[in-house]
Amino acid sequence: MKKLLSVFCAAALAITALAGCGSEKTGNKVEDGATTIKIGLSYELTGSVATYGQSSVDGVKMAIDEVNAAGGINGKTIELVEYDTKSDEAEATTLGKRLMGEDKVLAILGPATSGAFKAEIPDANSYKVPVISGSATSNDVTVVNGKVQEYAFRICFSDSFQGEAMAKYAAQTLGAKTAVIYKDSSSDYALGLAEGFAAAFADEGGSILKEESYTSNDKDFNAVLTSIKDLNADVIYVPGYYQQAGLIIKQAREQGIDVPILGADGFDSPDLLGLAGAENLNNVFFTNHYSSLDQDPVVQDFIAAFEERYGREPDAFNALGYDEAKFLCDALSRCESLDSVSLQKALCETKDFPAVTGTLSVDENHDAVKSIVVIELKDGEQYKSEKVG
Repeated sequence: MKKLLSVFCAAALAITALAGCGSEKTGNKVEDGATTIKIGLSYELTGSVATYGQSSVDGVKMAIDEVNAAGGINGKTIELVEYDTKSDEAEATTLGKRLMGEDKVLAILGPATSGAFKAEIPDANSYKVPVISGSATSNDVTVVNGKVQEYAFRICFSDSFQGEAMAKYAAQTLGAKTAVIYKDSSSDYALGLAEGFAAAFADEGGSILKEESYTSNDKDFNAVLTSIKDLNADVIYVPGYYQQAGLIIKQAREQGIDVPILGADGFDSPDLLGLAGAENLNNVFFTNHYSSLDQDPVVQDFIAAFEERYGREPDAFNALGYDEAKFLCDALSRCESLDSVSLQKALCETKDFPAVTGTLSVDENHDAVKSIVVIELKDGEQYKSEKVG
């Protein structure tokens, strides 16, 4: 009996070991005979940063409709499986796992914000399903502790790169010698921008007179702005999102602070105008991924098509959403086979892709290599844009 029991236990252990080996995830694939390619769409459609998610999704859907109208990918139609993260990182994790594990998508587009996008990356690496963001700019999105996240890609700039670009523009184009940084201390996005700006401005021979902080819940910035005014800095750098930046700009101008106010792509929201007021949005500059003033035919054709579809001029998040979808479809068209592992390889090999936000290639860190744009506002409207870098 003992001998039989030993044999049984050994067999059971062998079966368990084999089951464990077989449980390793090998990625998702389009089944033979399928007429569609499932792509996940996980974005902030409600909640505190819904404006970014909604704009990105509008761009994505326009791009996918164009691809499908042109015959799809190898005769197969792109099918979007769409969820709302509700601007919540935990929800983004849950939905990402559902899309990869239950819905069996070949890739996921989104979310828009860095924290939510990073939340789905561990599962992307585990399931071997690529995730792509058009606007997750945090420095540690695609590389963590020196290790490239194998299945994470983005087509936007990092925060530090944006900060560096604006610092160089402030020094070289605006002639700034001194600056004050007024940053959102509750945001990794703002902290990354501030760090990049400070380092690059010092390299340009500039001096940071002071760094002040606010949090995302603040509404009244007058006391700090009074102290900033007394410093007489050449420029004020406000890394953060439009919700607070709009109020800071309004209150600064009302105090008579008329020096250039600088920012990053977090300024790019139609709500900035309502918060700051058109009369206060002068001498305001921010780095961005795209400008509607760009006369490149790729840009102008996109604007015309977007306006015909939606009845309004596209913003940068519309353009980034459009580009990430076309970036994905370009890779799908080059896949050796329609599976998520082959797709990852094709994404890595992207070179000189003609995107609306600039011709891009994917570097060794899965980041986009392309030019950045600095936009100047006049009475709340884009007045001038210049490509730098």
